[in-house]
Amino acid sequence: MMVSDASRPRANSPVTNRRREAHPAVCATCDAPTTIPFIPRADQDIYCLGCRTFRKQQNVRGEPNGDRGQARHGDVFPEMTLMPTTRAAVAEMGIKEPTPIQEATIPALQAGRDVIGQARTGSGKTLAFAIPMIERCEPSRRSLQALVLVPTRELAIQVAGVVKELAKRRSLTVTVAYGGHSFEPERRALRSGAQIVIGTPGRTLDHIRRGNLVAKDIRMFVLDEADEMLDRGLALDVEAILAATPRERQTVLFSATIPDWVATTASKHLRDPQTVAVDEGMNTFPEIEHIVYEMDKASKMDALRTFLDRRDGPILVFGRTKHGVEKLAGHLVGLGYPVDAIQGNLRQNARERVMERFRSGKVPILVATNVAARGLDFQGIDQVINFDLPDSGQLFTHRAGRTGRMGRQGEAITFITGDDFKKWREIERTLGRRFPRQRWSGGSNRSEQPVQSERSQTLRERPGRARPHRPVRDDARRAEGSRGAGR
Repeated sequence: MMVSDASRPRANSPVTNRRREAHPAVCATCDAPTTIPFIPRADQDIYCLGCRTFRKQQNVRGEPNGDRGQARHGDVFPEMTLMPTTRAAVAEMGIKEPTPIQEATIPALQAGRDVIGQARTGSGKTLAFAIPMIERCEPSRRSLQALVLVPTRELAIQVAGVVKELAKRRSLTVTVAYGGHSFEPERRALRSGAQIVIGTPGRTLDHIRRGNLVAKDIRMFVLDEADEMLDRGLALDVEAILAATPRERQTVLFSATIPDWVATTASKHLRDPQTVAVDEGMNTFPEIEHIVYEMDKASKMDALRTFLDRRDGPILVFGRTKHGVEKLAGHLVGLGYPVDAIQGNLRQNARERVMERFRSGKVPILVATNVAARGLDFQGIDQVINFDLPDSGQLFTHRAGRTGRMGRQGEAITFITGDDFKKWREIERTLGRRFPRQRWSGGSNRSEQPVQSERSQTLRERPGRARPHRPVRDDARRAEGSRGAGR
């Protein structure tokens, strides 16, 4: 049937205006402000988009109104007031109890305070700021509401992975911005209404200057690993980005240490911040057992192979230089070990492939320069080996911090030779801690034959070779271990 122009509603007719009206309301679950296309009744529960989506998902699973789902996740961060969507997402991560930095920081951020958090990597900082950030963002607003700056592209990818797990239940869009790959996908994502951006300073500032990233509506600004920003010469970029954000934003600063630039930035850009110092000293190594072996240079490869042969999980091996890491990894590959190497000369796509193989367990041994000591979050690493000493106590701390993550146990093994004694004393002096040493007594006449199989790696034992100091699982292995360690 044809409809005449006269019978169609005009642009300013009451019918059209009613369709366009958006009535303010408050979500019955999370108390977040939202809008609905009808006039709410006093006895009617209204939900924001994220909570409505979550309730629908719970109903599909046979849990009416999501109530049983809420009770099921009630033991997740039980002392905190969180949205049901947040509790469900955290439960899926396998986390129930908050870490000290989370316990101290989340309530302060929920209350709207600016926060300075001093804690090492692996302490749970990402969830500490991500939970309040996600709950503060509004799914109905298609503009940038939260910006997280991190020093490296690897850390940007990993932080984004955590944030996306929380954001998807509230239908929030997360975009990652970092150099080393095409600019265009990021531009399109930002122009289409990304609500949360995790980026490195250089690429983020580039987007701001090109008009792709509009920071005028930002509610929360997070500066993660602030001392690393200074070390990498990114301080000026960070200052320029801060200048582009609104003054009334909530600002969060996390740093393992508080050098002068970090303290100055905090005093200039944070308003009456609450300081949360979980790890004020760099000599804190909870749940990490440190074992230091003195040895001749000729014995280092034999010692390394001993630990690699007995591995039962992923191992991270640190070298000092790019060339040294490549050479060491190549030698181990030639001997049959499943090894990858990561260092600063790798292109971004190659780096991401290496990291994916390591995280998935396809390649359980990763040889790395200090680029992996900060900014990379590996879960489940049981052992870190310092094949070469780092140049500072701070780097030693961050290398060791790749294991013992989120309160789990870990082991850090360090090889030192006669040439390293002076540097090792400086590291101990910086950390304010003396580490007990033992002499490596393994033979240096080990055959340079390729590894035949995982079984041969585990079973290959030579008389007179020292055994690594590792936890044992039965009385027989405990007796063997004690004999080897006592030599």
